Amino acid sequence: MTGPREVSAALPEWNVGPQSRTDIVRYQGASGDFNPIHHDDEFARAGGMAGAFSVGMLQAGYLGTYCTDLYGPESVRRIKVRFSEQVWPGDVLVCSGRVVLATTSQNGTQRLELELAVRREGGGVAVTAEATVVVPATS
Repeated sequence: MTGPREVSAALPEWNVGPQSRTDIVRYQGASGDFNPIHHDDEFARAGGMAGAFSVGMLQAGYLGTYCTDLYGPESVRRIKVRFSEQVWPGDVLVCSGRVVLATTSQNGTQRLELELAVRREGGGVAVTAEATVVVPATS
């Protein structure tokens, strides 16, 4: 799929979830991050949280997948994320974004600057990102 290329163009939304404890633990196993705050409610509550919550890099990974699904893995040049809010088991996530800058080079490519976000359905923004992709220029 080829994502939008016009400045201010909204990217199509992508829903993920609901997030399960299994999703979180599977990510922990793949990443090697076994902090019990992400799977042990008692441990998380002892740390002042309402319960176990998702690993932030899981949502960052969703944004990376969202970006590569739209523009192709070979196009991504940079992605920078910022974590804002926890994601809890049961949350449905919505990935969205927009094109903020588009430039065409003389070598036949187009560089796009994107703003991306993962928000919790019915909640706040969990992760924001800035991404740069380079795609063949359209004729």
